[in-house]
Amino acid sequence: MRTERFEVRHIDLADADNDIETDREPALTIFWWRDLPLGARASLGDELPYGTSQLRQLAAEYAAAQLQARSIGLGAPLRATYEGQPKPVLLLETALEAQNLVEVLDAIAAPSSTSAQNISVVVCTRDRGPALSKCLGSLATQSCTPGEVVVVDNSPAGNAREICRQFPEFRYVHEPHTGLSRARNTGVQTSRFDIIAFTDDDVEVHPGWTSEIARAFVERDVEAFSGLVLPARLDTAAQCSFQFTMGGFGSTFVPLTFDGRFFEETRPSGAHVWKIGAGANMAFRRSVFERIGLFDERLGAGAAGCSEDSELWYRLLAAGGTCLYEPRAVVFHHHRSDWSGLRRQIKAYMKGHVAALVTQYDKFGDRGNIVRIGKQLPVYFAKAFVKALFEGPPGRLGILAAEIQGWLAGLQFLLRFGWRRRRPPMGTAVTAEKGIVR
Repeated sequence: MRTERFEVRHIDLADADNDIETDREPALTIFWWRDLPLGARASLGDELPYGTSQLRQLAAEYAAAQLQARSIGLGAPLRATYEGQPKPVLLLETALEAQNLVEVLDAIAAPSSTSAQNISVVVCTRDRGPALSKCLGSLATQSCTPGEVVVVDNSPAGNAREICRQFPEFRYVHEPHTGLSRARNTGVQTSRFDIIAFTDDDVEVHPGWTSEIARAFVERDVEAFSGLVLPARLDTAAQCSFQFTMGGFGSTFVPLTFDGRFFEETRPSGAHVWKIGAGANMAFRRSVFERIGLFDERLGAGAAGCSEDSELWYRLLAAGGTCLYEPRAVVFHHHRSDWSGLRRQIKAYMKGHVAALVTQYDKFGDRGNIVRIGKQLPVYFAKAFVKALFEGPPGRLGILAAEIQGWLAGLQFLLRFGWRRRRPPMGTAVTAEKGIVR
């Protein structure tokens, strides 16, 4: 998509006749059926506005996809394939022939009323005051109030303290030792409920976020959860590049199960655990941390770069656990708005990805992790370079350079033997509450 700005629009297809756009600005349209996200489509100005018949056709197609993904009699739940996409079990034509499709979709889209009182929400933050204020504001207006919200301030000076005073119902914890994994572990250890949900300080959550997480853990026998991450805005070329060229945080709108079969299928090439979701929208049963340990403090922002979330999913799947991706639970992420910020982010992502592959190889001996570092990633770089030369959008070569820099920086971890011998901390014993604002 060669444009520097897309308006992010939301259309409820249950009432599409009243929602047709009137202008022709490039737009990423998020389609819903009431509170259920159905899909997204990026369109240039000459493709807009959508007509009523086109919207009705989209509604039928999205309804069919939801029907096959959520109806037990039609093959649900869907299992994730090699690339983390749903494995089709039902022909689209068959789904479209189903009776009472609108009524079925209305039933599927009914919002959760499950209590979220058994959920601890953990928000880790570092020097992002205005963004944190928006994030906490969205958590304060949840349709089902969580048992608690714990804000872990990872800035040395405790800069988030004053913002948290505006939300006296939330708990404030100061963790001055740098590192997102360190902060998340502090959140786990100081939280009090059986389900621990994580989001980031550059995110605003949907009003039904906590209730949908609660419903997922009640209805499904899973130990880990991830949800849908949508862009909040696409006002700059850098934000558009992250969303469309780099893939954003994924765009699957049907639930998927990531289980032992997915792990074994992808293990020879480095299990594709990053396909499970994003740390900005994830949750775990407390028993996960008791069984396999906490976040690896060598990984994540402030340490190796990122991938502390996917490394934990790797350990969980290797131990026989199951992860559920459920897009009913929605958050809106504010992407980096400038090129320099995006390049730093992409470099950190790639560096952390390589570091996580090294730790996974050390713990499990899976050679697929080394194959990905030494073969798959260089092949990806070569293909991306050729594509960027001939048809890449503006800025793609700069982003690719940042990826390669991150990969090179990550190779150092292969030679840091002291670093490689360290292991994730075990246990979730509750520590003394630190710096709580009342």
